[in-house]
Amino acid sequence: MHIVGAFLAGLTVAAITTPAGVSGAVLLLPVQVSVLGVPSPSVTPTNLIFNLFATPSGALRYLRRGGVDGGLAARLVAGTVPGVILGAVIRVEWLADERGFLLVVAAVLIPLGVLLLLRNPPHAAHPVLELNALPPIAFAVGVVGGIYGIGGGSILAPLLLLAGYSAYRVAPAALLSTMAASVIGVVTFSLLSLTAAEGAAAPDWSVGIAAGIGGAVGAYIGASIQPRIPEAGLRRLLGALVIVIGIRYGYLSLTG
Repeated sequence: MHIVGAFLAGLTVAAITTPAGVSGAVLLLPVQVSVLGVPSPSVTPTNLIFNLFATPSGALRYLRRGGVDGGLAARLVAGTVPGVILGAVIRVEWLADERGFLLVVAAVLIPLGVLLLLRNPPHAAHPVLELNALPPIAFAVGVVGGIYGIGGGSILAPLLLLAGYSAYRVAPAALLSTMAASVIGVVTFSLLSLTAAEGAAAPDWSVGIAAGIGGAVGAYIGASIQPRIPEAGLRRLLGALVIVIGIRYGYLSLTG
C-alpha cells in the first residue's frame, strides 16, 4: 500500500501541475512528510527522483508539439544546474532540521502565490526580463530548488509569468530545466549521503520511483490538456497551488 499510495500521489499531482509548467514535486513533498513518512532531509532527494520520472513525458509531449523555446530553456538550465548543487550542500549541512526547512519554504512560496493571484502579468511584446538576465536568476532559484527538492521550475514558472512571458512559452522550458537540475541534484545528494550521518541525505528510492512512475503518466496527461486551458486560468491555478503548499509548509514548521 505504501508503494501504491506513492504511485497515486505522483499521478495526481503531476496531472494538476504540469499544465502550468510546474513539477508535481511541489505538491508531493507534503504527502511524503505527512502520509508516507519520509524523513528529512531524505525527502528532498526523493522529490528529485520523482522529477526524473515525471518530467520527461511532459517534456517529450512539448517537444513533439514543437513548442519549446530553445533559448529560454538553455538559459534556465545554465542557471539551475549549478544552483541545485549548492542548494543540496546547504540542505544537508545547514538545513537538515525539518521545521526550519519548511518555514523557509513557506516564507518564499506564500508571497509568490499571492502575487500570481492578484497581479495580471503584462502582455507586452517584450517581457521585462531579457533572456540574458535569466541565468543568474535561475541560479538563485536552483539553490532554492536544491534545498527543497523541486528542481526550480516551480519557482521559475511564476517568476517568468510575472515578468511577462507567456505560460505556453514558460511551461516547456521550466520542465526541461527541472529535469536537468533533478538529474544533477540526485547525483549530488547521493554523493553527500556517503558522508552524512547514517546516510540521512540518501533518497527513499522505492517512494521516489513509484511516485515518479505515476508522475510520468500524470505529466503526459497534464501536458496534453494544457492547450485547452486559458492562460489566465493556468496562472490562477499555479498561484493557488503555491499558496496552499506554502501554508502547509508553514503549518508543519510550527506544529512539528
